[in-house]
Amino acid sequence: MITAQEQLAELKRGTSEILSEKDLLTKLERAVKTNKPLVIKAGFDPTAPDIHLGHTVLMQKMAQFQRLGHQVIFLIGDFTAMVGDPSGKSKTRPQLSPAEIIANVETYKKQVYKILDPQKTIIRFNSEWLNAFKATDFIRLASHANVARMLEREDFNRRYKEGQSISLHEFIYPLLQAYDSVALKADVELGGTDQKFNLLMGRELMRDHQLEPQVCLMMPLLEGLDGVQKMSKSLNNYVGVDESPNEIYGKMMSLPDSLLRRYYDLLSARPLQEIEAMFGSMAKGELNPKWVKSDLAVEIVTRYHCEEAAQGARQNFENIFAKKEIPDDIPEVSYPDSEEVWIPKLLVTLKFVATTSEGKRLLAQGGVKIDEAPVKEERLFKMAGKTITLQCGKRKFAKVKF
Repeated sequence: MITAQEQLAELKRGTSEILSEKDLLTKLERAVKTNKPLVIKAGFDPTAPDIHLGHTVLMQKMAQFQRLGHQVIFLIGDFTAMVGDPSGKSKTRPQLSPAEIIANVETYKKQVYKILDPQKTIIRFNSEWLNAFKATDFIRLASHANVARMLEREDFNRRYKEGQSISLHEFIYPLLQAYDSVALKADVELGGTDQKFNLLMGRELMRDHQLEPQVCLMMPLLEGLDGVQKMSKSLNNYVGVDESPNEIYGKMMSLPDSLLRRYYDLLSARPLQEIEAMFGSMAKGELNPKWVKSDLAVEIVTRYHCEEAAQGARQNFENIFAKKEIPDDIPEVSYPDSEEVWIPKLLVTLKFVATTSEGKRLLAQGGVKIDEAPVKEERLFKMAGKTITLQCGKRKFAKVKF
């Protein structure tokens, strides 16, 4: 292990808040002295199997702890997923069935090992201990908090003032998450800034159980590619970890320069000293931001695909945007409706857009090209036997045979 101070400097990178930093340093110093790794806990409810880069911020911090020699527990909240944590939402999150939980867990496990070392990751399920709870155990657990304290949580307080429903089981959720820390004897729990209340509850409950309180390390919510809103699929400002290499690389290259350092801090596995040197060179004008951005894009594509795919995506991007070339490996598809082709419907069929309304808007804005020429007409006629190269936006291509 490196020194405790060096570890702390690395772990502080990109964090929003650590409660408390002094306690974390004490734990790290003890770990170095005894050569005993810290127990790092991060909980995930298997409610959304599709992961984007915003979701991976916590996982990157977990990987950082792994590289420093600590024990990481990836906790699947299969029991708590059946309770439903609103996590800042204006209403109760729907509860999942056991079948939905199992399906989502399998998807999670496939994706998480793209970031974490499978040999150093322990996957646990909180049903291991919570399924064993009796009614008296839940009552005893509930005695550790009162209603006034629960209403301090921002989303509960807002909903209460607005006269919106709050179910009693929602008050139980923070206590169940807190008990996970007791069961695992966690030294550190990771979470987003929206989980602060729950993480602090774990710290208090551990103290109530005569255990050394965990450190709460909170990560910020990652802004999307628009540079304003939180990364979200619904806002279409996301980078999905299961997207193609070309799509991931192209989206990363559209990142505003103002967010570049933040993305490096939250997503890159490069050493902090290396990142500092890179941005120092960029500030002096010795390094073009485009290449700094490209290096990050290559790192991200490599993580979720491979190095060969990343270099191919970089070359493809250069061919399209620098050399203005059409890529060689565009997919070929057959389209049966050849007498009268409504382009918005074709775009939906190719999954270039989600709706025909979006397709119509792209056409009107000149965002659709056929054989490299912009087209605004919505319909094509008598296309039987013809082949066209269709481009949607900057990165989506298809060779369509009618």
